[in-house]
Amino acid sequence: MLSVVLLAGAAKTNAQYGTRVYVSPGYARPYHQPHRRQQNSNFRPSLTINLGYGFPNLDKNYLGAFTNANIGNYSQTGPISGSIDYQFSPYTSIGLMGTYGKVSAPYYDAYNNTQAFTGSLENVSVMLNLINYFPTYNRNVSPYLRTAIGVNSWSQNYTDNDGNKMTDVPLPTAFAYQVSLGVKFHLSNNTGLFIEGGYGKYILAGGLSFKL
Repeated sequence: MLSVVLLAGAAKTNAQYGTRVYVSPGYARPYHQPHRRQQNSNFRPSLTINLGYGFPNLDKNYLGAFTNANIGNYSQTGPISGSIDYQFSPYTSIGLMGTYGKVSAPYYDAYNNTQAFTGSLENVSVMLNLINYFPTYNRNVSPYLRTAIGVNSWSQNYTDNDGNKMTDVPLPTAFAYQVSLGVKFHLSNNTGLFIEGGYGKYILAGGLSFKL
C-alpha cells in the first residue's frame, strides 16, 4: 500500500514540474539548416549584340604635331562601336568589339596664322572585349566593368592648300584599348540600354543591346 502511494506522488510531481531529460556529455542534437534558395538559379548563357556611339573621338590625340604649325578645331565622327559578347556566367562575358571613327582638323602657320594644310585620320579597331558584371539586387540594372584590348588599322591624309600630300608622317600606334565603367538597363527580356564612361577610344558612350 505504501509503495502505491509513493508512485502516485511521484507521478503527480512529474506532471507539475515536467520530466527532466539528462543528456550525456558529447551528445549533440541534430541541427537542420534552413533551406536557402540557390542564387542565380535562373541564369542561362546568352549571346548579346551591342551597338553604341562614343564621344569624343579620342583618336584626335593621334593627329600629327608639326613644327611651326598650330592645330585648329577638330571635326569628328564616332567612334561607332559594335560588339558581340557571350555571357557564360552571371558575372562575366567575353567577345569581340569593333569601332570606326574619323577625325580631321586644319593646321595654321604659326607665324601668320593662315591655314597651311589639313590632316585627317580614319580608324578601324578590333578588340577582345571582357565584361565583368557587379552583383546587384535589382534585376533590371547591371553595373559592369569593360576591358577591351586589340589593334588599330589607320588611314591618314595630310594635304596642303595645293592638294599635295605630305608623305613623311608616321602612322599612329597599332595598340587599341578601352576601359569603362557602365550600367546596362534591361528594358525587356531581350533588349537593353547601356551608358558608360571611360578612356581609350572615347570618354562617354551609350547604345542598345539585343540578346539573341
